Amino acid sequence: MKRVAIEFAYDGTDFFGYQIQNNVRTVQGELEKALEKVFKMHIDTYAAGRTDTGVHANGQVVSFDCPNDRLMENDIKNAINANLPADIYVKKVWFTHPTFNPRYEAKRRIYHYYIDTSKSKNLFTRRYVWWFPYELDIKQMRIAAKYLIGEHDFISFSKKGEDNTKTIRTINNLRIIEIKNGLILIRVEGTSFLRGMVRSIVANLVRVGTGIWETEKVKEVLESKDRSKSAGLAPAHGLFLYKVLF
Repeated sequence: MKRVAIEFAYDGTDFFGYQIQNNVRTVQGELEKALEKVFKMHIDTYAAGRTDTGVHANGQVVSFDCPNDRLMENDIKNAINANLPADIYVKKVWFTHPTFNPRYEAKRRIYHYYIDTSKSKNLFTRRYVWWFPYELDIKQMRIAAKYLIGEHDFISFSKKGEDNTKTIRTINNLRIIEIKNGLILIRVEGTSFLRGMVRSIVANLVRVGTGIWETEKVKEVLESKDRSKSAGLAPAHGLFLYKVLF
């Protein structure tokens, strides 16, 4: 069998996260249903990462073994897309080496988080941005973000349940960009992330941006290794798994 890799996007609004679960709609579940329709057998898939309920993806990557050696990349792409629901779309398909697993071979994962600070709510973007109609001091947020770059123990920035997991992670880059008209992008790059880590980083930086916290407070939260010191989690719907690099 040929090992196939696909890059695909999904709107996470109506999914209970990426990972397959019983009795609820998940991204992995819908993808594997589509693959079963195409190949007339169950196909196991291996993803670069698992997104939480409500989180979106622009560039999720999955690998699987293709039981039909006659199909070319474009044939596979078209066949899968013809059987997927409207909120998932395969963007790219390629053949790779026989043991390719995106979870273990990813060199960097890039997440985007969008915040809308406009005074009026935009009904047509509400599923994809955190509407936060307050002024944010981006310069102060950038100063605070510098404390998070590099290798650290990020347990303070994780969800409960990570206690038995290695919580040392590396952030390679963290940028805060005002795109236009009060729309802010927080771009976080790293090799791997803890559950809820990016959303927690956003929530803590927003606390600085409002002036409630001084910039050094983020460093204190990081060094405390105590989730109770953190500002919690930003809403899931503003988060996108933007790209996975290999």
